[in-house]
Amino acid sequence: MPDSRIRRIRESDVDEVAQLVHELAAYEKAPQDCHLTADRLRVALFGDSPAVFGHVAEQDGEIVGFALWFLNFSTWRGVHGIYLEDLFVKSELRGSGLGKALLATLAKECVDRGFARLEWSVLDWNPATGFYKSLGATPMDEWTVYRLTDTALDKLAKLA
Repeated sequence: MPDSRIRRIRESDVDEVAQLVHELAAYEKAPQDCHLTADRLRVALFGDSPAVFGHVAEQDGEIVGFALWFLNFSTWRGVHGIYLEDLFVKSELRGSGLGKALLATLAKECVDRGFARLEWSVLDWNPATGFYKSLGATPMDEWTVYRLTDTALDKLAKLA
């Protein structure tokens, strides 16, 4: 039976979720890097071509956590998967089962849709790594994430 504390994000939740994203950025010691606005998130989730999806966790009618995700594709498996961009539960509710319930909801989404993977990235110092491993998640130690942003992204784009 699905956890009643977890549900799909609604447009009316966007302001609260955007605020929680900023709380996550502060937790990850990078608040200066978070440029998300509620308007940007609203368009990504509910605009003409939504490419981001989400779930929220509620406690006593208040949104206290979220999972924002998008589809990826495994060429080797030949099917889609879910890439979890962000998972966050307010600090005072960590250990309450809400994070596990959010992840279980995404795992069910994968299984129900025939997706092959649920993946996410975690900062090495994040104490949640033990929690993720307890669920059976495997760190991909042989892989390194690469990223292009800002000037490097613009410079490469000019070559196209």
